[in-house]
Amino acid sequence: MKTITLAAFGIENLQIIDRPEPTPGPGQVLLKMKAWSLNYRDLLVAKGLYNPKLKLPFVPLSDGVGEVIGVGDGVTRVKVGDRVAGCFMQRWINGELNDAGAKSGLGGNIEGIAAEQVILHEDGVVKFPDHLTDEEAATLPCAALTAWNALVTQGKLKANQTVLIQGTGGVSIFALQFASLLGARVIATSSSNAKLERVKQMGASDGINYKETPNWEEKVKELTGGAGVDHVVEVGGAATFNQSLKAVRLGGRISLIGVLAGKGEVNLMPVLMKGVCVQGIFVGSRAMFEAMNREIAVEELRPVVDRVFAFGEIQAALKHMEAGAHFGKICIVVH
Repeated sequence: MKTITLAAFGIENLQIIDRPEPTPGPGQVLLKMKAWSLNYRDLLVAKGLYNPKLKLPFVPLSDGVGEVIGVGDGVTRVKVGDRVAGCFMQRWINGELNDAGAKSGLGGNIEGIAAEQVILHEDGVVKFPDHLTDEEAATLPCAALTAWNALVTQGKLKANQTVLIQGTGGVSIFALQFASLLGARVIATSSSNAKLERVKQMGASDGINYKETPNWEEKVKELTGGAGVDHVVEVGGAATFNQSLKAVRLGGRISLIGVLAGKGEVNLMPVLMKGVCVQGIFVGSRAMFEAMNREIAVEELRPVVDRVFAFGEIQAALKHMEAGAHFGKICIVVH
């Protein structure tokens, strides 16, 4: 079977090799993979920036879906023929995250699933809503669940509250979709007016071009009558965090998700003086994934897929992500 491996750090060192087809053992399921989606973490892994000590060669990618084509002894959660997604954290089933769960992340802590056939433990897969295509379902394990955990599980977002999203990557677009479902108002930032028009078509009330309006936090305050937003989905990291602190209301919440905008000095005083809750969000548990899938099924929500690449185009797919031109999720399929 064909498998993508990272032979040495660098996107150009991703290659396709042949490996023997695997056989499921007790408690394990064998998946014939159908589609994957990329996360920014996959780019960091490939470039050696996520874990410079990663043992190579390494099979990348955390997010994918497939059809169950074999089960080991004792498997009861799924059966042959089921369409399932792998959980990002293979051992975070429910409750709070612990060390074992944190060290079970596919494609980073443990080998990923960029192969035509993959073995996972039955506890590490979930069925996904029937109305979704394979590509759409492949976007759920990390980006969708991260947004869900931030706004719903941890954030307890309510109707008529206001959410600020940064950019138009996977997590931000899912945050827009979930916030809209809950009846919240969404303000979006982007460097592209065309992308801002798209988010407004999807339900955002306002868009701010941060290139044209560098002090975008002031515009956010203006749009909220001087109060600030209830919730910031912070994907920029240190470089945007100070502005997010100014944009959030007294007693508001910042979900810290990514570090896409690089480094910077963070002023912690507003956290204290404004009583801001800063919550780190590291994807979510299987129980959260299943709760999210139930809501997605009821609402028939459809993830936003930017572009689909073939299995052998992994390098091109990652370079597309690196360019930052995408809107929503970048997917890969078996052709």
